[in-house]
Amino acid sequence: MRKALDALYGAALFGACSAMVVIATLVFIQVVARLIDRLSTLAGFGRFGFAIPSLAEIGGFLFIASAFLALPATLRAAGHVRVTLFVGWAGPRLERAMTAFVLIVALALAAYASWVVGGQAYASFERASVSYGLIAIPLWIPQAVMTSGLAILAVAILDELAAVLSGGEAKFREIERTRGVDEGGH
Repeated sequence: MRKALDALYGAALFGACSAMVVIATLVFIQVVARLIDRLSTLAGFGRFGFAIPSLAEIGGFLFIASAFLALPATLRAAGHVRVTLFVGWAGPRLERAMTAFVLIVALALAAYASWVVGGQAYASFERASVSYGLIAIPLWIPQAVMTSGLAILAVAILDELAAVLSGGEAKFREIERTRGVDEGGH
């Protein structure tokens, strides 16, 4: 089970990184095309006029994909901001109880967000809603990616909660300890 969960988190992180690479590639192509147009104009030739239609919109959708798909791996890697001042003063039992409580609340929020965004994606699919750019992108696609990121985050939170409730330690807490991040933050 551990291998399957880690593979799921890794696949989501790979999707997030891939989205960022696509953004960088598209922007690079657009910049080079503008540079070629500028140099062509300076040399006395006409412009080629190459442009990637709906680049800003596509980039925005890819950025959202990157942000949401990175959430589970970021949680496991202790990349989310946590306030550990009070936890540092608490004893191990109180720290475990507080961590479990926070994970339960986070799980409820992530599950609710998954449900709401998933419902929106389904409604967009049924209505055939599309974006307003030059390229009409079905809105259910980026919304489905958001839903996937949130759902995988809920699974990651449940994974952390199961570790805490079974007497172990949350992975993010282990990483914080190895980094020396305790009371007082980074």
